[in-house]
Amino acid sequence: MPAPRTLPWPLVALFAAGYLAPYLLPTTVGRLSSGLPLTATQAGAIGSALLLSSATAGFLLASRVDRIGARTLARTGLALVVLGYGGAALTTVVPAVVAGAVLGGLGSGTVTAVAASGIAAQRDPHRVTTLGLLGVSALAGVLYLAIPRLGPGHGLPLAAIALTALAVWPLTARLSGRTSPARSASVPHGRLPHLRAGLLLAAALPCWSLAQNSLWGVSGRIGLAQAHLTEVGVGAVFALALGAGLLGVLGAGVLGSRLGRALPIGAGTALIAGCIALSASARDLSAFAAGEISWNLLYPVVLSYVLGLAASLDPRGRWAVLVGSASSLGTAAGPLAGSVLASGVGFPVMGEVLAAGLLLIAVPMTAVALRTGRRPLPVTDLPVVELPVETPAVRAQKAYDTASPANS
Repeated sequence: MPAPRTLPWPLVALFAAGYLAPYLLPTTVGRLSSGLPLTATQAGAIGSALLLSSATAGFLLASRVDRIGARTLARTGLALVVLGYGGAALTTVVPAVVAGAVLGGLGSGTVTAVAASGIAAQRDPHRVTTLGLLGVSALAGVLYLAIPRLGPGHGLPLAAIALTALAVWPLTARLSGRTSPARSASVPHGRLPHLRAGLLLAAALPCWSLAQNSLWGVSGRIGLAQAHLTEVGVGAVFALALGAGLLGVLGAGVLGSRLGRALPIGAGTALIAGCIALSASARDLSAFAAGEISWNLLYPVVLSYVLGLAASLDPRGRWAVLVGSASSLGTAAGPLAGSVLASGVGFPVMGEVLAAGLLLIAVPMTAVALRTGRRPLPVTDLPVVELPVETPAVRAQKAYDTASPANS
């Protein structure tokens, strides 16, 4: 899709619609557990199935959006979102809810793939991604405040995702049939450079993401059952935490390469471990809010440096794609892992286990960052975008190399 002079609002809207389901995961899992004959572990498993379905669609479609057509694929994804989540919201039959969540997850992943591919082809992908993050965070924050006031039941968060997809549908008319025609031809299939460092980072990221999303998947239950908050209070904390996440996204862009990579990745992961332990052991509003808000502030900062590190290992962006995909697997397994741990050992011990795991994972991640610290930080998209981006600076350098007499 050629970079327009005006902002590509259809892509921003698709981005928000695709990422809304993961953002609403805590309230979705909590309401599945309270509104249906499901244990907390079973509800967490449905959340994991939803995310795994979404990640699978992204893996399959990341390089095929242009071939199929952005408009066609976006409408297909939105239709799956409406049918899947909408159907799950309207029934209390557990197998039907599970099937709807999986179908909706496929739709979310499809929509996200279209949005990410289109954003990567923009002249300023960083700006468009920031707008998408602002949109989904603001929408999720409003829903966290509104859903508890609309009544009980498992269907409200699912219906909100489906209605968002319906609202976005008219904007797909402005999508073209293609996103970035030259992308697939520009990526060679040669041997990956820096194989050991890349494999180490790709192996660490699923564990890193799993720890983060194990907490996120049960955070609602921690606030209700252990911190003794109302659903309204938990929603307010999550809304503030999402706002802190926006500050983290902006802060990562401001910091840039000033601190290198090793310090933000190593020290940032250690701080996140402390936030997870604090949140999981919280027994009142102040501790719960401090843990959740601090964690949401730090998480996007660290992940942006991790993806920047992955991109530096291969200028073609292949390691960035692989590491982002590995991170998605950990994200999908998080809700189930958190539910199993919490049911088996309780929230405080779960937090301690996750924190200890993060501290261990921080060691190889920091080692890779130190080993590759002399490579310049590339301009990359924000954490949630898992596709390599050809930035204006890269395109300008390619044009210069082609036109230079020394290269002719």
